Amino acid sequence: MAKKVAVLAVNPVNGFGLFQYLEAFFENGISYKVYAVAETKEIKTNSGIKLVADDVIANLIGHEDEFDAVVFSCGDAIPVFSRNADKPYNVDLMSVLKAFGEKGKIMIGHCAAGMMFDFAGVTAGKRLAVHPLAKAAISKGTATDEKSVVDGNLYTAQEENFIWTMMPQVIEALKK
Repeated sequence: MAKKVAVLAVNPVNGFGLFQYLEAFFENGISYKVYAVAETKEIKTNSGIKLVADDVIANLIGHEDEFDAVVFSCGDAIPVFSRNADKPYNVDLMSVLKAFGEKGKIMIGHCAAGMMFDFAGVTAGKRLAVHPLAKAAISKGTATDEKSVVDGNLYTAQEENFIWTMMPQVIEALKK
């Protein structure tokens, strides 16, 4: 039986990255729910397309056990994350990532996902594919120059153009 996935979409989210995950999950019968990392369910893509997520991240807190995996879908919100780290939705984001990581659940993402997983404290001893600009921020795991890396429960791609390089392993893990 396929696993259930919580998909976290920052605001604004990289639509190309987000939709690669959603289409692959849909096509493979993998159940998912999209959570906006925002105050409301209404978010936008980097290119300005309006989206309505299923719920907001605040409502995922305490429900992590209802999911087998989490996806961090990166976007233009991340370069300004440090200016907004204290916003309730970003505090919730870090709490959710930490909870999934500490439970050893599957964690998937691209671009700065490895950095966010590292900030959550769940990458010790793990290799990560991260955006070249995020490499210097990795302190617990090991940043690589690889297009994608699968290391234990972590599935990371350097950026949205390389999600496809890890998607076969992601789908295989989620279908078990």
